[in-house]
Amino acid sequence: MIVRHFNDPEVSGTHYRAHGGADAFMILTSHFMEGIEFLAYATLQPGKVIEEHIDPVEEIYHIYRGGGHMKVGDEIEEVKEGDSVWIPAGAPHALENHTDGVTMVLVIAAYPFRRWIRQSE
Repeated sequence: MIVRHFNDPEVSGTHYRAHGGADAFMILTSHFMEGIEFLAYATLQPGKVIEEHIDPVEEIYHIYRGGGHMKVGDEIEEVKEGDSVWIPAGAPHALENHTDGVTMVLVIAAYPFRRWIRQSE
């Protein structure tokens, strides 16, 4: 069993700047997992933006705290605490924290599921 807490040294030691605006940390990665690329969390300060970018994996952004404007493709929606957003692989996406508080996002990334196709005999 692998258990990680946000404050564990294995997590805090992975700090990186995510797409220009967020402080991000890897909680679990594909080093351990087989079907998921990573589970991370990011904090986005008021007025900051996770700049628009494209990833080769599909993602879920779960707004754990705070909120903002989420853009996926050509759509922009207000997101708030408790919302989860699915981002298809290859879709441009961004998040702007226009609130007065810190926004915290859990990010789950996985390669798109490959459906098994039965070959005719």
